[in-house]
Amino acid sequence: MSMHVRRHEPRAHWVLLSLFMLVLLGGLCLNGYVSHVGAEGDGPDLAADISGPAPDTVTGAGPVLRIDPDGTVTSRAMPRRTIALTFDDGPDPQWTPRILDVLARHGAHATFFQVGSQVNAHPDLARRVVAEGHEIGSHTFSHAWLSDTPSWRRGLELTLTRNAIAAATGRAPVLVRPPYSSRPDAVTAADYAALRQAAGAGHLVVLTDLDTEDWSRPGVDAIVAKAEPAKDRGAVVMLHDSGGDRAQTVTALDVLIPRLQARGYRFTTVSEALALPAVEPAPAGQRWRGHALRWAQTGGTALSRALTALMIAAVALAAVRLAVQLVCARTHVRRVRRRARQPLRYLGPVSVVVPAYNESANIAATVRSLLASDYPRVEVIVVDDGSTDGTADIVERLRLPGVRVVRQANAGKPAALNTGIAYARGDILVLVDGDTVFEPDAVGRLVQPLHDADVGAVSGNTKVANRRGLLGRWQHLEYVIGFNLDRRMFDVLRCMPTVPGAIGAFRRAAVVDVGGVSNETLAEDTDFTMALIRAGWRVVYAPDAVAWTEAPATLKQLWRQRYRWCYGTMQAMWKHRRALAEPGAAGRLGRRGLTYLLLFQVALPLCACMVDLYGLYGLLFLPLGKVAAVWTGFTLLQMATAAYALHLDRERYGPLWSLPFQQVVYRQLMYLVVIQSTVMALIGHRLRWHRMTRTGVFGGHLDPSRVRG
Repeated sequence: MSMHVRRHEPRAHWVLLSLFMLVLLGGLCLNGYVSHVGAEGDGPDLAADISGPAPDTVTGAGPVLRIDPDGTVTSRAMPRRTIALTFDDGPDPQWTPRILDVLARHGAHATFFQVGSQVNAHPDLARRVVAEGHEIGSHTFSHAWLSDTPSWRRGLELTLTRNAIAAATGRAPVLVRPPYSSRPDAVTAADYAALRQAAGAGHLVVLTDLDTEDWSRPGVDAIVAKAEPAKDRGAVVMLHDSGGDRAQTVTALDVLIPRLQARGYRFTTVSEALALPAVEPAPAGQRWRGHALRWAQTGGTALSRALTALMIAAVALAAVRLAVQLVCARTHVRRVRRRARQPLRYLGPVSVVVPAYNESANIAATVRSLLASDYPRVEVIVVDDGSTDGTADIVERLRLPGVRVVRQANAGKPAALNTGIAYARGDILVLVDGDTVFEPDAVGRLVQPLHDADVGAVSGNTKVANRRGLLGRWQHLEYVIGFNLDRRMFDVLRCMPTVPGAIGAFRRAAVVDVGGVSNETLAEDTDFTMALIRAGWRVVYAPDAVAWTEAPATLKQLWRQRYRWCYGTMQAMWKHRRALAEPGAAGRLGRRGLTYLLLFQVALPLCACMVDLYGLYGLLFLPLGKVAAVWTGFTLLQMATAAYALHLDRERYGPLWSLPFQQVVYRQLMYLVVIQSTVMALIGHRLRWHRMTRTGVFGGHLDPSRVRG
């Protein structure tokens, strides 16, 4: 209600947030592409390939192919007694170094067909391969089956791999071997199309003469037998240095190489065996593109791991929170039941203060409900804070006994509350919003805890009256969970951070003790409650003291309300931050209440947008069944929690059906509120008061049975 000077709120941070989220999504998608698309083991179904064989010029050719743009195929084979050992799928941090050690021990050179994403992950191994006299060829970027991928992705796979190898070694590969390939006679028409595209990108295609099938780990003797050429022929031999346990491959090399060397064989690279031109250094632009690709891949991997850790931490925190809430709720229920068996005590006159600014829609219903209270002596003081819609006139025309109207120039809600407190006669003060309707027994039940001398304030139970629409149901569930789990927990832990402005009772001595209601924050109720606790007063929750309030009816109004609440809560937390180091009741507020608010109302919502990005990542790259199971389990847990809160509040379970839809609109709006509030707090922006437009949901009266339906 306070009319601060209007200032335009900066919007640039929304652009920066959007760009930041796009960059994060791009990094996650790159990691998903590397980790989950075309991965090792997801090879072709040969039985399902109905494309037919490739041309005879390919199926009857040698293992090294050059395919001209017109389709002309030229092939080469290894010279006599020349072996080109080739290793696919690396580099691998465990097996590639062991294979390199064997080759060095026997003075043999080989050709390594490396996966681009693996080169980015282990560039030092790629450099070691080149430094020790071996050569590197392309094996695509994600180990994709080229024959079953669209043309644009084939080109991308080859280009990204060239860039990755160029960045790691300074050389651009000329040789290429498609994943899941074998001998030339096994090439199909679909394979041939992929080979032509690879050749068109400037590559020589290298297939194999002898496929050892070492990936299946058939045994050392079987691998050696399949790698030995007939008589004195040369051969390109296919092996693997990654993709699983390659211990048999390493051992087989120690047997194969010296055996064939004793027969006069030499082991060399494909290019050296065929006297191919030396590979030229990669252009600087290609190397820089490769470096950028590696940085992006590394960042995406780190982001994926960080978000996984964040989700695990968030789930763990949520589980601990829920466990504490449930234990505290049961404890509080037993405490309330014992108190309910005691007769209601008359604690003296009660003064109800109603600050009102343009509350003409509901003020009549509010005042009538207060006078209908079954508590013996209740006075009502309506403080009109400069309303322009005739709020004070409406109350005066009611001509109700025990109701006073105080008019003042607009000064804000805290000032209106303090004015009403000054006019009040009772030592027990009930502070009420102008859009709140009390049930007949609410005042009496609300003030009963004040019988204990150490209790300075009591929070009542606020319910949403306009809960018919989807937005109303969402807010109804949020209120029920917040009041029946959070507030019960705060009561048991003695760290209640907020007595809501809609319904709260206060001991006058406590109000005087803290100097009245402060106007230093926009969440005056939170600020006021924290001040009471730090002054040594106890704050409790009375769930059976029920009041009904009108919740925002549109997303725009909801945004304004929650933005003010969130920003004001941050102000109050900062103002009372010293409670973290204080002893006694203040320390409980700081170390329990403030820590809880910081974790679950600030930190986790700030991370929620990244968690949603991770959810989108899961939909794109992870098994849908697994993603659906996680989402369903999470939603069922939320529904069970909400159902328990509804049970405690004696509410119907009907609105639970709307809770799953809350995840796709309402939750996002809430974390955007936290982001906006955090940005405004960091830049020191003074938020103006956002007033909600009232629709007059009560229509001058309240029928709780109608609302509960």
